[in-house]
Amino acid sequence: MEENNFWQDRRVFVTGATGLLGSWLVKDLLSLKADVIALVRDRVSVSPLFNDDIISRITTVGGCVEDLDLMTRIMNEYEIETIFHLAAQTIVTIALRDPVSTFTSNIEGTWCVLEACRRVKTVKRIVIASSDKVYGEQRELPYNENMPLLGQNPYEISKVCADMIARDYAKTYGLPVVVARCGNLFGGGDFNWNRIIPGTIRAALRGTSPVIRTDGTLVRDYFYVRDASAAYLQLAQNAHREELRGLPYNFSEGRPMSVAEICKETLRVCGRPDINIVIEGKSTSEIRKQWLDSSNAREDLKWKPAYGLEKGLAETFVWYEKYFSEENRGGK
Repeated sequence: MEENNFWQDRRVFVTGATGLLGSWLVKDLLSLKADVIALVRDRVSVSPLFNDDIISRITTVGGCVEDLDLMTRIMNEYEIETIFHLAAQTIVTIALRDPVSTFTSNIEGTWCVLEACRRVKTVKRIVIASSDKVYGEQRELPYNENMPLLGQNPYEISKVCADMIARDYAKTYGLPVVVARCGNLFGGGDFNWNRIIPGTIRAALRGTSPVIRTDGTLVRDYFYVRDASAAYLQLAQNAHREELRGLPYNFSEGRPMSVAEICKETLRVCGRPDINIVIEGKSTSEIRKQWLDSSNAREDLKWKPAYGLEKGLAETFVWYEKYFSEENRGGK
């Protein structure tokens, strides 16, 4: 992280701190000398939050984000200045199996955080994690922030609702809310092996073939988690600006690739381009092509990715290589 005195001694509350983005964001905030308070529902032992002694350097509060009384207590007692609301159920297949739990976490959780902010009235900047999936399927590419939100399945709908609730609290109650919509995140610490990048890296390290469950032609924008963390920090630093209140911002690499292409690139970075890829070719209802236009963030926030795809993949491979090496030695 570049030198940035903005965050020094600021009280920052992070929900979803054990997740992929949350754990890296907490690490970056600590490097910037922020005073971090994190909401932890479950102790996820494989989360980077519990590695590198990060957990001992922050204040943790146990509980669920949909507990309004708890959210209000945290805002009040810890005198929170900034909030990064990342907590959510993020797996599409889980949302399909259990939509109610997804709606509870993603929708109710968002309004509880915002309602607590409205009641306490001392929070100066609030960043809400939305998703590129809120756009659903559009006729034009890339997706920009002026497009309608057309998400249709339970996960997409939950993020659409959270996104709209956040912007409504900004408009109706004047809360300093901004919304982040990111492309497909990847990076060390993602243990959802069904995702193409961690699944491919694990296969490469084991010398087995990575499996693509679709026909490999789905197109997405893959976005390194450390670039995403920096984007969230930059967005938060500008959240006090009245002209940005309630606005959504896209963040992405701006480099669409098919699933087969990102799989091959990941194998190359792992030093195993010789490994064959298994393409199952199963039919899917997923959107065929989807990527984001981040020009508003580049213009309004002066933001741009610092790492990019190649460096991000290289760092991600090193992270997993170390993780599996320690696991094999009994260190995990």
